[in-house]
Amino acid sequence: MWTSTRGGFNMKLFNLPKSLFLPLMASSNLVRVSSPAYSTGSPNHVPSKRVGTHNGSFHCDEALGCFMIRLTDKFSNSEIVRTRDPKVLEGLDAVLDVGGVYDPSNDRYDHHQKGFEEVFGHGFNTKLSSAGLVYKHFGREIIAKELQLGEDHPNVHRLFLAIYKSFMEAIDAIDNGINQFDTDKPPRYVNNTHLSSRVGRLNLDWTDPDQSPEKENAAFQQAMALAGSEFLDNVRFHAKSWLPARSIVMECIAERYDIDPSGEIMVLKRFCPWKLHLFELEEELKVEPPIKYVLYEDERGKQWRVQAVAVSPDRFESRKPLPAHWRGLRDFELSKETGIPGCVFVHMSGFIGGNQTYDGALAMARTALKI
Repeated sequence: MWTSTRGGFNMKLFNLPKSLFLPLMASSNLVRVSSPAYSTGSPNHVPSKRVGTHNGSFHCDEALGCFMIRLTDKFSNSEIVRTRDPKVLEGLDAVLDVGGVYDPSNDRYDHHQKGFEEVFGHGFNTKLSSAGLVYKHFGREIIAKELQLGEDHPNVHRLFLAIYKSFMEAIDAIDNGINQFDTDKPPRYVNNTHLSSRVGRLNLDWTDPDQSPEKENAAFQQAMALAGSEFLDNVRFHAKSWLPARSIVMECIAERYDIDPSGEIMVLKRFCPWKLHLFELEEELKVEPPIKYVLYEDERGKQWRVQAVAVSPDRFESRKPLPAHWRGLRDFELSKETGIPGCVFVHMSGFIGGNQTYDGALAMARTALKI
């Protein structure tokens, strides 16, 4: 296993769950990438498996797919062989993004062939790239290692779906040329900052006088490290932040009738990212009526906030914004208008307001429900 030493600590790379501080870019000796006539690895190191992908220009999907498959027990520490030679590909242990075959029983994961229509399932209908195929077949194992749980644990399944939705699906869609919106109108702005675009820029520039396979393979190593580090960041975010926040929101939804008989006001016991969880859990738990306001403490100012829930995760409009005649008012004027002591502000759009106390914020939410 390749290792890197930084600041006196020996960090074993590509080994979950202990590798909590993976460098953003890999140096040239971290993973062996080769083509039939060239190798960047040590001649004395003989990996147990060889994983193939195509040479030439690379994309995010095969860079990420090669990174992910090396996180599995079956292909740990595998050499990455970059070639389009069918005879070489035939002798490899796994092949990604080349070869024209999708056959998981033989570890062949291409998506370019005619008739390929494989999707992730679980309600997702985006055609898979090679990265999506690797994730579909090995994602649970990778996540289970990070959580130190069995693959059949419910939290592993939850993260398996959540990471596909928040991270993997976009890579699949971009690689397969699927537009994000169902419209023929051109986008209002160009976005070249997403992961697929940044990986693409690591390809050799046409002005570079050195277009050798060695230089190309070194660039592919960087692409694997970039895509892989962001994948692992996403997994760890979901394990350390997303999953605990989901549990908090679920508990608060269950207790909403203790807050107000309407069931339309929820109080966060502890502030956490709640918006996406609320929408997903409302649908999962069939919450009716939908929650209109969420109360939480702003620990910086030691005040309470009452926030109107948006109509959907990607919309700015609120289900029930705070009353129009409250908006833009502050402090004494707002308290006078509402008849509620301790008011601090209400935003001009009505999506959020504040009060000095919990009781005041709750009174604002209850009053707003009746207007």
